[in-house]
Amino acid sequence: MFAPELADTVSGFDPHAFQDLAALEAGHFWFVARNELISGLIDKYLAGGRSFMEVGCGTGFVLRAVLALRDWKRVVGSELHPSGLVFARQRLPASVELVQMDARHIPARSVFDIVGAFDVIEHIAEDEAVLSAMRGSLAEGGGVIIAVPQHPWLWSKADDVAHHVRRYRRGELEAKLRRAGFEVTFSTSFTSLLLPMMAISRLAKKKADENAYEFRLNPILNALLLGLLRLEVRLTLAGLQWPAGGSRVVVARAI
Repeated sequence: MFAPELADTVSGFDPHAFQDLAALEAGHFWFVARNELISGLIDKYLAGGRSFMEVGCGTGFVLRAVLALRDWKRVVGSELHPSGLVFARQRLPASVELVQMDARHIPARSVFDIVGAFDVIEHIAEDEAVLSAMRGSLAEGGGVIIAVPQHPWLWSKADDVAHHVRRYRRGELEAKLRRAGFEVTFSTSFTSLLLPMMAISRLAKKKADENAYEFRLNPILNALLLGLLRLEVRLTLAGLQWPAGGSRVVVARAI
């Protein structure tokens, strides 16, 4: 069903970052709050799904949260870089299938109820090919949930280090999803409450670390930021759609 094994490549993402990523995700405010938002949106807008595939699953941090949501019939994590799958295998039970795959060429056809991609497609020049491939992998009535970085004016050295191709303009992802055969169900910004802080950081032109994933913060500051984002997540799940923020999260149904 899936592609044969490929070698690690820095195309789209530096696989050497997986070790740092795996070490910090579980305690970092942004990753923790994003997981809570993703899980909540799946429960609210994609409640009927019983099979799930994550495109670009990395170390398996999001998949672990998704797995806890319900009694899934099938859960698959796909990743271009085999070094990421090594960490994912350590995090996830044997029931979760892990495969190496190029997201532009998903071989599964009409298989999954839900497909997710979380801060993945901004690394890929041919993002519309990925969206089309995701559409083809969905069973009838299936849906996607996608998160991407937002606002080109927020571009910084961290985007370069992370091998981003783009930050999305407001409405850009939604338009591309419609062209790929989706109807947008819900769309919102994320990290909206932190946007002023992000903007000040960019305007001050603070130098980014060589490793974009070395976000290590003072524990008190980390806890405060997590509290702010958890408030934002609760308001979002109550139906509030934020107009601006560092990320964009979209839920869409195949039509």
